[in-house]
Amino acid sequence: QLGVAKKLEMQTGLKMEPAWNSHFVLEPYDFLFDSAVEAYYKGDWLSVILNMEKALRNKATVRKVKTQCRLGCANQTAFGDQLAGTGDPVPGSGSLADLGFFQKILRRADCVKTCESEKLGSPTLHEVTEDVELEFRKRTPYNYLQVAYFKINKLDKAVAAAHTFFQANPDHVEMRQNLDYYKMMAGVEEGHFKDLEAREHMAEFLLGKRFYSNDSFEQAAEHFEVAVREFFTSNQECRVLCEGAYNYDGYNYMEYSADLFQTITDHYMQVLSCKQRCALELATNTDQPFDDFLPSHFNYLQFSYYNSENLEQAIECAKTFLLFYPDDEVMKDNLAYYSVMLGEDKAQTISPRQQSMLEKELLYFGYEAFGITFVDPDKWTPEEIMPKKLRDKQKADRETAARITEEIGNLMKEIETLVEEKKKDSSDVAKMVAPQPGTMTDKQLNGSQRVLLDKVISEDECRELQRLSNAAALKGDGYRGTPSPHSPGEMFQGVTVLKALKLGQEGKVPLKSARAFFDVSEKARRILELYFQLKTPLYFSYSHLVCRSAIDEKQEARTDLSHPVHADNCLLVSEMNECIKEPPAYTHRDYSAILYLNDDFEGGDFIFTKLDAKTVTAEIRPQCGRMVGFGAGKENPHGVRAVTKGQRCAVALWFTLDPAHEEKVGMISTTPTAGSSSAAFMLWLRQAALLFWTSLLLPVQERADENLHPLLFCRRGSKLRRC
Repeated sequence: QLGVAKKLEMQTGLKMEPAWNSHFVLEPYDFLFDSAVEAYYKGDWLSVILNMEKALRNKATVRKVKTQCRLGCANQTAFGDQLAGTGDPVPGSGSLADLGFFQKILRRADCVKTCESEKLGSPTLHEVTEDVELEFRKRTPYNYLQVAYFKINKLDKAVAAAHTFFQANPDHVEMRQNLDYYKMMAGVEEGHFKDLEAREHMAEFLLGKRFYSNDSFEQAAEHFEVAVREFFTSNQECRVLCEGAYNYDGYNYMEYSADLFQTITDHYMQVLSCKQRCALELATNTDQPFDDFLPSHFNYLQFSYYNSENLEQAIECAKTFLLFYPDDEVMKDNLAYYSVMLGEDKAQTISPRQQSMLEKELLYFGYEAFGITFVDPDKWTPEEIMPKKLRDKQKADRETAARITEEIGNLMKEIETLVEEKKKDSSDVAKMVAPQPGTMTDKQLNGSQRVLLDKVISEDECRELQRLSNAAALKGDGYRGTPSPHSPGEMFQGVTVLKALKLGQEGKVPLKSARAFFDVSEKARRILELYFQLKTPLYFSYSHLVCRSAIDEKQEARTDLSHPVHADNCLLVSEMNECIKEPPAYTHRDYSAILYLNDDFEGGDFIFTKLDAKTVTAEIRPQCGRMVGFGAGKENPHGVRAVTKGQRCAVALWFTLDPAHEEKVGMISTTPTAGSSSAAFMLWLRQAALLFWTSLLLPVQERADENLHPLLFCRRGSKLRRC
């Protein structure tokens, strides 16, 4: 990786000097971010803070400069005034009006380029990858900062950083725990819990709602008015930043061959679509947008002004709200009441705060004329703005969706009936977790969140799954085809539940075997839920039938492990006795289970260790039907000793408490034709789903009809739900 100075020299042609040199250029925030992350893993907390804080400042500076330059240049080169000499077209000379328009375009481009270059340097200097942009949108820098500040005992700053990160990541379990811990610490005050990235319009809106809820209507109106002003200021800044480079989005740059006016149209429609989304972005608090954010300001304002006996402002805000929802009966009644109280004649002279529909009209024209996609973010867009064909299509889609929803509901009831019938015939899983010979608990396994159970499945089921592995497993499956991903002394092969079910439907492996894989993984899930007394369901994150085979000629003087010691949802740094719960670790995993299928091999024992990855706390010998289950976090580092002879097979299962990360399983075939009716679609859906479940539930092998089409399900406990 090139250093910052090198990058600056290459892109600007300037020899980098100390900061007081007249040629000093703002350091790229992506390099500062990388430097901070590197310092984090070295434990250099001061460097983490210096680089990460500077990265945040420099990113804000880049945004501010671009906003100021583009707004300033827009004001200097407005398109509204006609240039001198651009009257009627002169025959044979082209349109002078066109020339005047493009003259202003060129002047604005020169203005923006000059302004940004003078303040920021080369245009490419501050370009960053999408990955880096995503990290800043997720507020990841504050996650690093809260740790660094905590390490140097700056609790007020650590709390603020943690709170700021959590506002954008409210489902981050570890950060919620950190915040709970901070609340109990001496020296931490309520005022330390502040959002360092809070946007003023949103803060004022939330303050207004608080006063409104307490019937403090005058104060509420003041804050809502500030929120409206700040919203439009932020909206203007967001919109001007949309005027960037064209995103080819599916086009090959070299193959894009539109003419002048089509190129202008494509780019301008993309810019307008981006500008329309700004309102949605500004309506987002934490990770969820408020419904009808802008109209709701005027709804709150009209009632606040009425209760403050300011009828003129109440009428203005009520009329403004009706621009968004002209058929709202409650607001029309309010307006009529206010008008009577103020006087009809005076009320008629009060105008709403205006808004323009021209942008939406242009975007819908682009959709109708050129097929340029536009997803309208607003629910209040008047229907007359939309092309008639689109209105008719949306109406038909709504009717079709309603019919399909009803059919899917009926289908799910049928599927659940089949599942219940199967559950009645299955053994009572609760008996499995009751204390019995062979069971080992946390205490016996010298740790926490650990359990060992024997006879979870029968010897026949073990043999069935071993046969499935040898028939369907691929070398290096799950490891990009690398046949020896963990040790050169062993060959690894595996098959997922999705692949097994697909092969079963295609008749390439016995469907009975694929069904057994599905059933035993579901049984393991239920056992973990019951044993660990979970209040929320576990979802499958990944299911893998795996075998490790010793390579005979590579066993001499082996000292490595079959699978190095690791944790399942964090990055184990054994030298520091730490486990860092950050990507690329599978941070969403919460519980794990290994179900063993055989014991006719040498080596291959499963081990738990301490965080140093060396001190073994428990060692487990695999055998058919034995299952070890455990929490997937840093409390349970684990590995596998070398398999020195034979083949070791097991079902490896990872679970999550977050349904967003559940494993996808489905049936794959061809797709319905574009002309398929909704009735035909529902017939296909019913046939596909029932055939899939029948294949899982019945002991008779069925073959999928060649005319069936793809159907994707998500595993939800013992049920498959449409994703």
